[in-house]
Amino acid sequence: MQENILQQITQKPMGYQQVTPDIMLLEFPFVNVCIIGDPKTNNGEWVLIGAGMAHTSKDIIQAAEARFGKGSQPKAIILTHGHFDHVGAIMELLNQWNVPVYAHELELPYLTGAMDYPPADPTVNDGLITKISPTFPNKSINLGNRVRPLPADGNVPSMPGWRWIHTPGHSPGHVALYRESDRTLIAGDAFTTLKQDYAESVLAKEKEVNGPPAYFTMDWQAAEKSVRTLKDLHPQIAVSSHGRPMEGKELNEQLTNLANNFASLAVPNYGKYIQ
Repeated sequence: MQENILQQITQKPMGYQQVTPDIMLLEFPFVNVCIIGDPKTNNGEWVLIGAGMAHTSKDIIQAAEARFGKGSQPKAIILTHGHFDHVGAIMELLNQWNVPVYAHELELPYLTGAMDYPPADPTVNDGLITKISPTFPNKSINLGNRVRPLPADGNVPSMPGWRWIHTPGHSPGHVALYRESDRTLIAGDAFTTLKQDYAESVLAKEKEVNGPPAYFTMDWQAAEKSVRTLKDLHPQIAVSSHGRPMEGKELNEQLTNLANNFASLAVPNYGKYIQ
């Protein structure tokens, strides 16, 4: 049964969702990737948010070229953080594209080979994905001088109107991206819109605001503060790296509930990173 569920997650085809005129969501089985840019405006320039799992570069390039034309490449790649499911295809993409990569300065050690992430904790709950999480890579990658720190002024390179917000907890340099004009939030893993630790939820793509993936979250106090920060933005639309977009009243009610009850709803009762 467990092997069958994992096989379905692995083999389930990628989907596409037009979230706003300039946000195309690539829904891979395990993690989402965002293409930001409207082909009809701004000279067709675009930015990639996240680099997905290993060996998905062909899918990402194909989706981008279908939207922006053959040979198109982004102005930049923005990383909310550097966990394996967000940088898996980045080396393949950088072999194809000569573009800069941006991340928070506290995330750079994990992207330049200087420091490894702590290993996953399989004891935080009984979810199938949690149980197999020790097999997930936690080693750093080395992007060398291809990766740069996000600007200190909060602007997001090649994404006018957006700002980055430091949302640590799931990782030290985790960031979310926010556009005030339409209150659109790209949350990364600061919170999810399904129960990422459970394979059944991932497969069903349930829409429900939850905390960050527990097996890789190392600082729960910081994670709670980050969720409260994002709740106070009152986003109209939220795109998480795990799960489908949510919006309006449903989003704000569930995000407020998570922020107000984070200890009981998100923080595991046990685990080696529980303070």
